[in-house]
Amino acid sequence: MKFRYAMVCSSNQNRSMEAHALLKRQGFDVSSYGTGSHVKLPGPSLREPNVYEFGTPYKQMLDELRRKDPELYKRNGILPMLKRNVAVKLAPQRWQDNAADGSFDVTLYVLLCLTPVLQCTDLHNRDQVLKKCVLIINLEVKDNHEEAAAGARLASDLCQEIDATESWEDSIDDILNGFEKQHRRKLLYSISYY
Repeated sequence: MKFRYAMVCSSNQNRSMEAHALLKRQGFDVSSYGTGSHVKLPGPSLREPNVYEFGTPYKQMLDELRRKDPELYKRNGILPMLKRNVAVKLAPQRWQDNAADGSFDVTLYVLLCLTPVLQCTDLHNRDQVLKKCVLIINLEVKDNHEEAAAGARLASDLCQEIDATESWEDSIDDILNGFEKQHRRKLLYSISYY
């Protein structure tokens, strides 16, 4: 695979990790991140989410939720999701704190659209010392397990199309237009720099 990819959602738990796991199995150079201030997982009620700091190991979350209420967290899919995450990487990472990870060629936001166009203000606020171009794409995906799996397959299709080109800069309009027609999904995209 030619390009480096970043998958981004709010908590680096469901949507970005589903895409990360699939793309990693397919041999892509991929990382994943969250954009929130904390990692939030569903709790016993909407008013009682489980809140963690970014960097808290997935294994620690898994063990804690197993102790709290194994039936609830198995039934709502949180335990299987965390087991998958443990197999992919150590802990959720925050997008805004990823500068040390180097630059990416393509950043794919797998989330519900926040604002047109994207949450790329962080990249615009960073020192752009490399003058390296990065493609940023919003792929709208609802935050549930079924939609995350479907979104990961769409992300994979899109990344395969991009990776098949010599230079995405020369063909991105055709790739995205073809993707939108084939999958009947509107994509928002932007270009930024490192």
